[in-house]
Amino acid sequence: MSDELSEFEQSVRREIDAFLKPGHEPSPRPDLPGEKSPGKKRTKPADGHESAKSYKTGHLVRLAVRTRKLETDTVFEHRSTSISKLEAQLEAEKAAKKAGYPIIGYVIDIQSL
Repeated sequence: MSDELSEFEQSVRREIDAFLKPGHEPSPRPDLPGEKSPGKKRTKPADGHESAKSYKTGHLVRLAVRTRKLETDTVFEHRSTSISKLEAQLEAEKAAKKAGYPIIGYVIDIQSL
């Protein structure tokens, strides 16, 4: 009975510490000798959504770009979340122009993520 009470107090204390210090992750709960430890479980963030980087959708577009007409080509890479190759290419061209490359030579490669 006292073990269950102390375990409950420790878990409540960890939750309070985690709430008061959002950047600090609580230390893992110590295993009790008579308790079976389950296998590792995949944890999800508290809000239920995974980060956008964890999903592998979209395209990686490589363009040959130049700042002047007679300059050698430079490779410009852009990651797009679009599932359409054409839309990903258009996004990459807009991003290249915004980055200061007014001349877009050709598409080197489009890879699916």
